[in-house]
Amino acid sequence: MTKNSANPTGKLADVLSRPSEQGDDPDPLRPVLAVSRELPPFLPSPPHCHFRAQLIHASAGVMTITTPDSIWVTPPHLALWVPSMIWHHVRVYGRVSLKTLYIMPGAVPDMPETCRVVPVSPLLRELIIHACAFPHHYEPSGPQGRVMAVILDQMRVSTTAPLYLPMPRDPRLAVVCRHLLDDPGDRRTLPELAARAGAVDRTLLRLFLKETGLTFRIWRRQARLLAALRKLAAGEPVMAVAMDLGYESQSAFIAMFRRALGVTPGRYFARDEGLRQGHARPPAGASQAEPEQRPS
Repeated sequence: MTKNSANPTGKLADVLSRPSEQGDDPDPLRPVLAVSRELPPFLPSPPHCHFRAQLIHASAGVMTITTPDSIWVTPPHLALWVPSMIWHHVRVYGRVSLKTLYIMPGAVPDMPETCRVVPVSPLLRELIIHACAFPHHYEPSGPQGRVMAVILDQMRVSTTAPLYLPMPRDPRLAVVCRHLLDDPGDRRTLPELAARAGAVDRTLLRLFLKETGLTFRIWRRQARLLAALRKLAAGEPVMAVAMDLGYESQSAFIAMFRRALGVTPGRYFARDEGLRQGHARPPAGASQAEPEQRPS
C-alpha cells in the first residue's frame, strides 16, 4: 500500500459503512437530490450500493467506477448512470470535483437497469452544478423543483462508451484481463498470453467476443487508454506514459489518444483544468461542496 492509499479500518470504516443520507433517502416528493464533493487523489471508496439510482459526474478530474462486470472512466464531458442497488466503488486520480445526483427509482422511466454513459452537455453540466447548491429539503413545487425536473428531462444514454471496459467471467479469460490491467504495457501476443492462462488462443478469441463484445485488440487498447488517463491525471509525463504502456513512440500514443477522445493528452487535461476553474467547456464534437471525503 502506498502512502497515498487509504485503509478504511476502525472508526473510518464504520463511518463509510453507514447509509448515505441522500442515496438512501426514500422521500418520493424529492425525486432528485444533488451533492457536490471535492476529492483528493487516490481516495478509493469501499464497495457499496444505494436505494436511489445515481448519476455520477466529475465536473473536473478523472475517476474510475468499478462494478461487478465493468470498469468505467468518467471525464468531465461524460457521466455514469448507476441504477438502484448496483454495487460499485470509486477511485480518484488527480483532484476531482464530484457531482452526484441521487435519483428515485422510476423517476426516469427511459433509463436502463444497467450502468450506462450519459453525455453531459454544457446545459446539463450547469444545471447539475446549480442543483448541488440546493438544500436537502428544497420545495418540490418551487423553482428548485423545476430545475430538478429539467435535469431529468435532459438525461439521455449514449450509444457508445469509449471509456468503458467490460470484464469477463470465464476464469481463463479473467486471468489474462487481470494481468493486462496490472501490466497494460505487456506487449505479448494473444497466443503467448493464452499459454499463461492454460488456454488456446482461438478459445480466448471466441471468449473475448462472447463475454465482452470486443476483440482482444480493442479490449487491450481500451485497457491502455484507461491506464493512460489515470497516469496522466496523476501528473506523469506523456513520454513516460507512452513507454510504460508499450507504445513504440510518443507520437503513436498521442495518435491513439486522439482517435479515442478527439483531442491530444495536453489539450484534454488543459480543458480539464479549465473546467475545474469554471472557464472552459467540453470540446466541439464531444458528447456534451462538501469538504473532502470519500465518494458514496
